[in-house]
Amino acid sequence: MRVRSVALISLSVLSLGLLSPATAAPPPPEFGSDYSDPRTPAPPVAVPNTRHCSVEIVRNGFKNFDPYTSTYTPPAGCRGPWSKVVLRMQGSVKGVQYDRLGHITIGGVGIFRTSTPEPSTDGISWQVEKDLTAYSPLLRTQQPVVMELGNVVNETYTGVLDIVVTLDFYTTGHGAPPARTANAVLPLQDQRREDSDLVGTATLPRNTSRLVGEVYVTGSGGGCEEFWDTSAPASTGYSCPDGSPYREVEVEIDGKIAGIALPYPYIYTGGWSNPYSWRPSPAPRAFDIKPLTYDLTPFAGLLTDGKPHEYKVHVVGVPAGQSGWFTVPNLHVWTDPILKQTHGKLTSYSVTPLTKSDDVTGASGAAGSVLTKASRALKISGYVNTSAGRVRTTVERSLTNNSKHVWEAGESRDALDATWRDLSTVTSGLRVDRTDLTYSKNGYLSFLPHATIPDGYDVITDLDLVDRSHTTSRLGPVTLADRRTEETYDGRASWIYNVPRDQRHATGTQTVRYRSTGTGGCYDHTLAAVNGIYTKDFYRC
Repeated sequence: MRVRSVALISLSVLSLGLLSPATAAPPPPEFGSDYSDPRTPAPPVAVPNTRHCSVEIVRNGFKNFDPYTSTYTPPAGCRGPWSKVVLRMQGSVKGVQYDRLGHITIGGVGIFRTSTPEPSTDGISWQVEKDLTAYSPLLRTQQPVVMELGNVVNETYTGVLDIVVTLDFYTTGHGAPPARTANAVLPLQDQRREDSDLVGTATLPRNTSRLVGEVYVTGSGGGCEEFWDTSAPASTGYSCPDGSPYREVEVEIDGKIAGIALPYPYIYTGGWSNPYSWRPSPAPRAFDIKPLTYDLTPFAGLLTDGKPHEYKVHVVGVPAGQSGWFTVPNLHVWTDPILKQTHGKLTSYSVTPLTKSDDVTGASGAAGSVLTKASRALKISGYVNTSAGRVRTTVERSLTNNSKHVWEAGESRDALDATWRDLSTVTSGLRVDRTDLTYSKNGYLSFLPHATIPDGYDVITDLDLVDRSHTTSRLGPVTLADRRTEETYDGRASWIYNVPRDQRHATGTQTVRYRSTGTGGCYDHTLAAVNGIYTKDFYRC
């Protein structure tokens, strides 16, 4: 997020990594020419204790908008099936540079999306891990690789993004059976844009028995869609006049809504007009942008005729003709092990209209507000006749969003208090899988004239972020899995705008924490930093 003008703008503590006042150097009084290498509190990807092989797919210094291309070849020393596949990205950058968005496709399938940290003068490095096991079917054969990470390097913006990406393949062994995945992962063919919608086709195997869609989606560029959750109607005079702040991502199959989901309210490392808020740790999900998922199995029996069917990704709420949404859809397809063709149909279909209210005040240059309440629900059932019998699947999903956006005259103080909840339940036979996602963003940005510096402005950002999930799986009365996760950010940062960089006098504090409990055990990691230097790093559980 770029700076806008005033008018626009209880448990035992493990000793692992603990930084105590006795051993840690005191933090500087303000940000200097360097800060700690960025980290997140999230756990590393769990891997088995088996042999593994690495395949490098990207090694490049990104300094323009040319895509990087290579060819992926399966590891000869670790032939599948694999128990786990992990993507590991290493990045480094120094000098001056904005945050940038990157994406990797293999065989046309989107597998990874990320944003980069803004560097220090002296330079930083960072690492990202992602579990790619679900894409194993794609990785069994040689495939083209494309990484896009558009960047501008010149006399002002000097930071070249040096990126290395490897895929690590873990063999099977004792306690590490072959991973259970879909039989195929497919991109959409013949993709095209219709305003902000992405449209394409897919021809599924005739013996498809289960179908799950995923969409990598972010608001980025294209007017104010990067800041969609603080958008306001043009009548308010607000600097991001893209209408109501409600957004929703629909998936349609042959013109019929098949899935709904709420996009995650990402903040990149220049976000909220304050890059110092995200040094050293970024906001949740900024380094690993997760796809939205949709269980489309109720439609599967209608798609096994060997013909191409149309899929559309539509972002609800985007003004007509407005671009600014990145959408990459994939399809994970399970097939019947015996039958050459499956059949089925929809048995019930209910998608409620969006219920939304926007209570709006304000005029150009004056104080204003947008109070939004929105909800929507879906319930779709269908069956597929398989070699194991008729499998009935019901998908239920409900979305809610409550948002209070208030700003003072001239947007000198701009505050948001918003929550999102995305609840889905998939019932297939006796199995019930439930995913409850909740997100919240609460804080303010102030932009006020500096007391003694002409044309200088004090920029202050104070934010609390929560990314929470609760997933359960049951088979009849038996609980197969029950897990809760929560990642939080609590930070405050300030700097002086419109002065040379060495006169910004930036300061900031932040605490980030990741907690998970339930199936798989307990994990609890906290990082705290002052003026860009980590001062606490400890684990609970």
